Formats: sequence, structure tokens, C-alpha cells
Amino acid sequence: MFENFDVRNLIGIEDRVVIVTGGGKGIGGVDCRRLAEAGARVVVADIDAEANETTAAEIEASGGSAVPVATDVSDEAATLRMAETAMSTYGRIDALINNASLMSVLPRGAWLDIDVERWDRVMGVNVRGVFLCCRAVFPAMREQNKGKIVNISSSRFWEGTPNRLDYSTSKAAVIGLTRSLSREVGEFNITVNAVTPGFTLSDTQVASSGDYARQNAPDEQKAIKRHQYPEDLVGAIMFLASDASDFITGQTINVDGGRNMH
Repeated sequence: MFENFDVRNLIGIEDRVVIVTGGGKGIGGVDCRRLAEAGARVVVADIDAEANETTAAEIEASGGSAVPVATDVSDEAATLRMAETAMSTYGRIDALINNASLMSVLPRGAWLDIDVERWDRVMGVNVRGVFLCCRAVFPAMREQNKGKIVNISSSRFWEGTPNRLDYSTSKAAVIGLTRSLSREVGEFNITVNAVTPGFTLSDTQVASSGDYARQNAPDEQKAIKRHQYPEDLVGAIMFLASDASDFITGQTINVDGGRNMH
């Protein structure tokens, strides 16, 4: 089994084909750029077609490889098109980073102020979107007899944070999906894991929250007392997308500077 075991390249993702949903901007945009810098071939899948094109063009201009595909993760046809684009461009799908999410655009408020339309919209992107994207890439991963799925949840799962009940609930659902799906696809050497970021100062978060984001990101309850940035997540994501995590599945890695420990 381990005749070709190469510890020197264990965490490498060079030439791996990685789909990043919500990859046009924010945390996903940083993931796309950093993964490309590490040698991955990136499929930038965001509902914002212009942001997709910009991120992919920047990667290509820097010597990397990327293809943009406009993707509404809550729409099944769009997720199938996403997977087809990856296959037609690169011939395989090694990893899926389920990063697309509704959060920064959601106003904070009491749970009774959340109407059914907003609730369904959040669940449609944050939960159904993860399900549909996993299902879209599964045939390719099954055929390869290997694949990596990394679902981006939230540290709100650990905290039970108030005032965005729909968002917190959706991110808890992602953990449940991660654990259950890992047991259904493990026989095909497909791993499914989750990452729970803390409050992250991405460009989209700062744009929507402004001074609130800057003032509230530092937290005395953190062990590491500084702001959290999108780059802080790249290491965990790369690890879970690499061969180093081949025997790790159904797990959640918390990346929040030590605010929550479990």
C-alpha cells in the first residue's frame, strides 16, 4: 500500500484540480490565489461572473492555471455545469472546497425578525448548495477512486452565536452533512472534512461591515490575540486537500486563533 509513499510531497497540491465555490472574492478569492500559487489548477466558481473572471485572470497573469465558471450553488444545473467545466478543462476533479455562503450580506437581528423567505434563501445556498456541489463532483471522484471534499462551516457552530440564527443553523447543518457523507463515500477513498473559521476580515466582510468588522474581530478570548484573515485558513484547507489527510475524514478543524477549543 505504501510502496510509493513520498513524505516530501505529502502536503503538496501541485497539479491537483481544485474547485473553489464562492471563489471570486472574499475568503474564496484568497483560497483560489494561494492554492494556485502552490501549483493547483483552480476552478473559480462564483455566482458573480465578473469576480470569477477577474480572479481567474489574475491567477493566469501570475503564471498559474485557472478557469472561471459562473455558479449559483443553490441551482442543480449550475453545479453540474461547474463539474463539467472542470472535467472538460482539466480531465479530473481532485478536490472541492465548498466555500460559497451567505453571511456578510445578512443583517443582524433577533430570530423572530427572520422571515421565511430569508431563511429559505440562506439554507438554499449554505446547505443545499453544499449538497448539490458534493453530488456534482461525486461521479468524477468515484471514477478516480479518490477525492477530497472540504466544507467551510463556521465557528458559530461551537458558540451558538445569536442574531443570525439562520446562518448559525445552516453552518451546524454543514457539520452534520460532513460527518454523514464521509461514511457514505469513504469506500471510494473520498474524504469529507470541515473547517470552522472564526470572524475573518475578508474584503467582503469589511465591505459589508466596515468599522464593526475591524472593531470586533480582535477578541480577548482568543489565545492568539490578533485579527483573523483569509490566509489563516489556507493551511488547513491545503492539508485537507492533500495526501497528508488521506486517512482523516468526517472531522472538523477549528481555525479561530484559539477562541473555541474542543
